[in-house]
Amino acid sequence: MDYLVTMTTRVPDGTPGEAVDDVRAREAAHSRDLAAQGHLLRLWRPPLEPGEWRTLGLFAADDAARLEEVLASMPLRVWRRDEVTPLGSHPNDPVAAGWPAPGASQGVPDGTAEFLVTFTLTIPEGTPDQAVDDTIAREAARARELAGQGHLVRLWRLPGGQALGLWRAGDAAGMAEILASLPLRAWLKTETTPLARHPSDPGTSASPIR
Repeated sequence: MDYLVTMTTRVPDGTPGEAVDDVRAREAAHSRDLAAQGHLLRLWRPPLEPGEWRTLGLFAADDAARLEEVLASMPLRVWRRDEVTPLGSHPNDPVAAGWPAPGASQGVPDGTAEFLVTFTLTIPEGTPDQAVDDTIAREAARARELAGQGHLVRLWRLPGGQALGLWRAGDAAGMAEILASLPLRAWLKTETTPLARHPSDPGTSASPIR
């Protein structure tokens, strides 16, 4: 099962810089080990305020208990608070659907920006069932097309019925154009988070994003 983990680190006042550097170095080494074991899939930096130290991680584990073991093994955990969001299977996820998706099997191309997009779907009351079914079918076809173009990398269900997508585009404007092309766009509320690259991100290599 996949999990999105928001990791917020607060180093205690007075901690020597050498101690911080040591923990960060051990964290980077252990991150490589977790990636090799298939537990750490991706790492990103979200937009940060001055002085913030926060990371988004995509992890895989058999269950929540195993994920906690993985997170507890990370050296920075002594100064870190983790918020875990379980990610459920989505029918339009390129990996779950087995679609050809260049973005899921290659490292992040140069000049490509990544985004996490949260989708909240609200179908207007009184919309005919046939119209809903037709629009959802067109959405699936468009998702497959965008996956084939390398724009849609992953798609999951969130607790509460929302969806979360990992996307790639040239820039924020390109991402907005992609979202505007979705057949469900009139019924969707979207929240887009731009992602900066993390130095320990396994996705900067050619390893699969499964």
